[in-house]
Amino acid sequence: MQTASVFDIPHLRPSGRFHPESASRAGVLPLFWAASGLELTYTGQELHLILEADFEQCEPWIAVELDGAPVIRMPVSRGISEVCVFRGALPGTPRTVQMFKETQPVADDPRHRLAVCEIGWEGGEFLPLPRRDWRLEFVGDSLTSGEGVAGARAEESWMPAVFSASRTWARLTSDLMNASFRTISQSGWGVRSGWDNDPRHNLPELYERVCGAAVGEAAQERNDFSAWKPDAVIINLGTNDANALSSPAWTGPNGEQFRQTGTPEGLRQFEDAAVLFLKQLRRCNPDAKLVWAYGMCGGRLRPQLENAVERFRRETGGQDAYYLPLPENTAETMGSRQHPGVLCHQAAAEVTANFLKDILS
Repeated sequence: MQTASVFDIPHLRPSGRFHPESASRAGVLPLFWAASGLELTYTGQELHLILEADFEQCEPWIAVELDGAPVIRMPVSRGISEVCVFRGALPGTPRTVQMFKETQPVADDPRHRLAVCEIGWEGGEFLPLPRRDWRLEFVGDSLTSGEGVAGARAEESWMPAVFSASRTWARLTSDLMNASFRTISQSGWGVRSGWDNDPRHNLPELYERVCGAAVGEAAQERNDFSAWKPDAVIINLGTNDANALSSPAWTGPNGEQFRQTGTPEGLRQFEDAAVLFLKQLRRCNPDAKLVWAYGMCGGRLRPQLENAVERFRRETGGQDAYYLPLPENTAETMGSRQHPGVLCHQAAAEVTANFLKDILS
């Protein structure tokens, strides 16, 4: 069997945020965010992925699809693992392989990491991939990380096994759009704070780094926004800020406290933070449409988000910003951990794709 670095495989398409120079120099493709991975088309008899992983508490999971059909979903062990995607295939037939990291970065697990070191193959050749029509970036929380998409409806444990980034509304929207996509998402995080009012758990603060939720020099580098320019940035944040309104105040290590409130002043502070985040996104992505999508887990902060989008348009003079209501999760569409399941994600994807087709055409 032949093996080569990911960066030496012809026509391989990596996905997800990473620093190209650092990754190429190391010879491995780091998979930081949920749904990061790769895609390739190959005509041979046998294909393997050689992965490197580490973790202390939360193991990374992967999913692999062959011509769009799921063939592998598994946790990755510590150290070097060789994963056989297929063996014994009839030669000469092009087969498209997509591999996804199913789980998000784990900020509380400093050893959590996953990388693709090499591709192994037997015979055949690697062919060019079809061109994608669009580039989409999704910024969100557990809904975008895929928490609850896997697992039984009665499952309540917070564990990597219940995450499935390959089946979220972000992935499904991208498929409907024939788009390349990436996600920047953290379960439980929000615009101003996490669900527990922890102000350190806000997405705007880490957005401009390659992966601010992971450790290591490569993860903490500033993202090169000129290297991959999205046609649209879709934000699905606010659910955890709404949950924070009914949670106790967070107390920091030095006794400092923080709490979001549902008072007029508190709601205005949330709205102000949303406006600032839209301005930050515009600065980083000057040519992208900005779409704030919200509502899969209720609409408590919908008025403030609609106001934030309108204020952003008025204050910047830009028209390429929109608010998009998403279908709300129901008892019939529920997944595990009281999170939306596949049916809710499918409904949200259809709404989002139809909307994006209108504004991007």
